This record gives sequence, C-alpha cells and structure tokens, in this order.
Amino acid sequence: MKHVAHLGRAVLLASALALAGCGSLVPSAGGGAVSRPVSSTARAPARPAVPVASAPQSYAPRPDDLSCIADLGATGASFAPLPDSYAAPGCNKLGTVQLMALAGDRAPLSVANLGPVQCHVAKAFGDWARFGVDRAARQILGSPVAKIETMGSYSCRNVAGTERRSAHARAEAIDVSAFVLADGRRIVLKRDWQGGDAATREFLQVVHKSACKRFGTVLGPEYNAAHEDHFHLEGTGAKFCR
Repeated sequence: MKHVAHLGRAVLLASALALAGCGSLVPSAGGGAVSRPVSSTARAPARPAVPVASAPQSYAPRPDDLSCIADLGATGASFAPLPDSYAAPGCNKLGTVQLMALAGDRAPLSVANLGPVQCHVAKAFGDWARFGVDRAARQILGSPVAKIETMGSYSCRNVAGTERRSAHARAEAIDVSAFVLADGRRIVLKRDWQGGDAATREFLQVVHKSACKRFGTVLGPEYNAAHEDHFHLEGTGAKFCR
C-alpha cells in the first residue's frame, strides 16, 4: 500500500510539472530534482522558457493546486511546490510555493527575502513583476528590473493592533520594499516614494496602480505610517487599494 501511495503522489507531481512545461531534470544539492532552464536568446518569446520546479519526493500537490502550479509554470517563473503545514491556530501554509525567480520580457527577475507564498498570489506577483514592474521600469526609467526586494511573505502574526490574523499568517501576502534595476540603480519605497526624482516617483506610482489591478488588497505609503516603506500585496479577491 505504501508503494501505491508513493506512486500516486509521483503521478500527481509529474502531471503538475508536465503541465507547467518543465525543462530536463537534474539532481539538486538537496537530493531533489531541479529542471535545467532553457538557454535564452537576446529577445525572449512571448512566453519565456519555463520553470524550475522541485519538491520533496514525499510531497504531492493537492488536485486543487495542480492547475495553479501549471499556470504559474507557464509564466516562466522558477519555483518549487511546498508541502502543506500548520503552525498555530490561523497560521498555515496551504497550496504554497517557493519562488526563486520571475520572468521579465527579456531576462529573469530575481526576488529577495521571499518565503512561502500561496500559489495564486505567486501567479499574480509574477504577472505584476513582468507586465507592471519590468515594463514600467524600461519605459519610464530606461532600464529593466533585475531584482525585486521584499520584506517577506509568510509570518504567523496578527494585523497590528488587532486580534485578527494577518494575511501573512496564511502566506497570502507579500511586502515589497525596493526594486533594483539592471543598470545598478536601486529604487527604495521609503526614500523614493516622495523623495525620488520625478521619473522615479512616476515609476512607483505606476507600479502601485498596476498592483491594484492584480491583487485583492494593496497598501502603500499613502495608507498609513506602517506602510511607508513597502507595498503590501495581498490575495486576489475583493479590491481595496490605498
């Protein structure tokens, strides 16, 4: 029976990764399997080469997560599906992935300090990074984005000053604090939202508005002092943008 269960998990995982369009698998340092990314050309196709995707051998995604994993893979993101876990009442990581890189139009975008993220939020984040952030940077600042810096995603905590669990407690939110351009410039929310030059301020306003089209809740420096140094990007449901 154990053999059958493991086989079932393997089939589910194989199906998910096949749908995601993974490249050839090679052993990873941790003993798992990692897809070897397809080499890119100077100009990427409409859908860039797809993902790194790996997971512990004992893990198989739930059926409800398979389509999201496939959709995320099709964006060109580099990621690993993660097993479900519970930390405390109201704190869990269900249907999450670990993002390693996102796809830009011409080159991958790295991400810093990002932990587990619910798959549908990761998909919205990848779309925003490519179509909202990378393109805005090239058009307004004259350089693509190389890295998006975050203040994390999953954290078992309450909304400040309340007894209500934060969306971070469900790995359903990402806090973005800065953007590093390919030409070396670093755009920092706390410093540049009001203090940057005109082009930098325009860029931050544009990517904030773009985030409001993709995420359910977006909070930025104009919401309150607690968000003066980051964009809080949460969920994909009801819209609240400040």
